[in-house]
Amino acid sequence: MRKCVEQFTFTDMNYQPSDSRYDTMQYNRCGRSGLKLSALSLGLWHNFGGVDVFEKGRAIVRRAFDAGITHFDLANNYGPPPGSAEENFGEILRKDFGGNLRDELIISTKAGYGMWPGPYGEWGSRKYLLSSLDQSLKRMGLDYVDIFYSHRPDPDTPLEETMGALDTAVRSGKALYAGISNYPAPMAKEAATILRRLGTPCIIHQPRYSMFDRWVEEASQPFGKGLLDVLEEEGMGCIAFSPLAQGLLTKRYLHGIPEDSRVAKPHGFLKQEQLTEERLAQIRALNEIAQLRGQSLSQMAIAWLLKDDRVTSVLIGVSSVEQLDDNLLSISGAPFTGDEIYDIEVVLGNGPKP
Repeated sequence: MRKCVEQFTFTDMNYQPSDSRYDTMQYNRCGRSGLKLSALSLGLWHNFGGVDVFEKGRAIVRRAFDAGITHFDLANNYGPPPGSAEENFGEILRKDFGGNLRDELIISTKAGYGMWPGPYGEWGSRKYLLSSLDQSLKRMGLDYVDIFYSHRPDPDTPLEETMGALDTAVRSGKALYAGISNYPAPMAKEAATILRRLGTPCIIHQPRYSMFDRWVEEASQPFGKGLLDVLEEEGMGCIAFSPLAQGLLTKRYLHGIPEDSRVAKPHGFLKQEQLTEERLAQIRALNEIAQLRGQSLSQMAIAWLLKDDRVTSVLIGVSSVEQLDDNLLSISGAPFTGDEIYDIEVVLGNGPKP
């Protein structure tokens, strides 16, 4: 037996998964594949790197699994430093998920962003993708991942080469399924066509999607179709990342900009100029609608994405067990009424819907 498999025979007996872990979570079929994903998936983009507290991340993963979240989403560059989220997750797997528990997990990783110096350390070449996958498996102590993604399209590498690398990853047994992320609608359709021809269907796309960022709904010109339309046609699932718009769709900014917020940090993804008075007014108005629904703003924002059957799962990123528990309540709210959808669209500036 290979060493990386033997590592999973040693489980920390302090953790015993909840017997009721599958009682309340929803599981949605991923496009036309045989795979089902938990309606909420846990992303390890932030808060699981080498600069973070390991035991805090470990507690979040345990709680997520106890609540029925089976899908854990990583990428080679998650950290910081890059690679450390996979290393920490691998340690959590070794400590807590021994025996047959691996078979209850969907573990995904990606390659596309910069990882090492030189011309072979990023983008979408066959050389980079397959080398990166091997490194990711080593960091996590795994024989395979369930989903391997091309993390972003490469403007200089032929799409056939990038998709061919995904096909090789699946055929080699190092990944069970192939996926893409951040691909615009026309390129997503072409990628799906190539993979289908190779005999390895593309089952999932991971785009950025939230109430404040709805590019996936917009028709690409002159292509004439939106990404969600393409995914439905091609039988691909959709897993939305940044569902809370990097924290804007939470209670955090209801009263301005906290000093410790992402907006206040000079090198963060959010910039202070993005938080205009108009945006703050939208956040407050959406919060009022959420309160009338008996939800927090973040719960409503996640539920709003899941109301679309084309959205298989929503990728949540949390910094504490308490925040995770709050997000988990998003799947137990009442369905949206027509009036609520109308009110939300008015707040977002989209006007009446036919």
